[in-house]
Amino acid sequence: MTSKQILQPPAVKIILFTGNYGSGKTEVAVNYALWLAKQDRRVKLADLDLVNPYFRSREAREPLEAAGVKVIAPEGGYHHADLPILLPEVRGLIEHPDEFTILDVGGDNVGATVLSALTDVFRKQTYEMYFVANRNRPFTETVEGCLRIMAEVEKASRLQISAVVGNTHLMDETTRPMIAEGIDFTEKVSAAKGVPVAFIAAERKLISSKPSQTWSHPVLPIDRLMLPPWHTTLGETSSHARDGFARLTDTPKNSQKDNTS
Repeated sequence: MTSKQILQPPAVKIILFTGNYGSGKTEVAVNYALWLAKQDRRVKLADLDLVNPYFRSREAREPLEAAGVKVIAPEGGYHHADLPILLPEVRGLIEHPDEFTILDVGGDNVGATVLSALTDVFRKQTYEMYFVANRNRPFTETVEGCLRIMAEVEKASRLQISAVVGNTHLMDETTRPMIAEGIDFTEKVSAAKGVPVAFIAAERKLISSKPSQTWSHPVLPIDRLMLPPWHTTLGETSSHARDGFARLTDTPKNSQKDNTS
């Protein structure tokens, strides 16, 4: 895989990931944090998804912390809770960010509402807020739909989206042509919104199968960690991200410790 541009760490310390349900926002946020950690950067990731009980970055705590990424999320009995828990640490994290602080925000305007409680802190900081666009999801299959969701996110959060991340996929049915069509779609959304394309995210095995292809934007290779709970083989109380971690690291599943209790 080659790209006309090389993915570079951002110039700011705070990066927020927003997007509609099913956009793959959390998968992108988790993989972006891991990518930064591989660049020998200090990274903290705060799970602000207070809506979706399944695909939350806290479920990838084990691979993230194994890579040196500090995860800020409810602990103990609140780990799996579907409750609006905004940790006091998050405010301090924004006031005094590490080298890189990543915020995984809940889907659409409902999830973004939590950010409005932190508006006063954000006004004192420079940040990037990325909108993850997936053309294959309801409400964002058109440019107009993306613009509508983006406007709702901005209104709810009282913050401004600064760039778009292209992540058009259809889980296991994703194809290379689909990724290419998604890039074209992302560029149209970017132009209509008047913000740049930050990068394109796509599953590693798809973008690396033909190294000669050149992509028009920086590319973040995705290793799928946020497996749906019905894919897990570790039991109902285990993190469904752990299956993906074991698969990527060839770690026997029965050797994975359960740190969620």
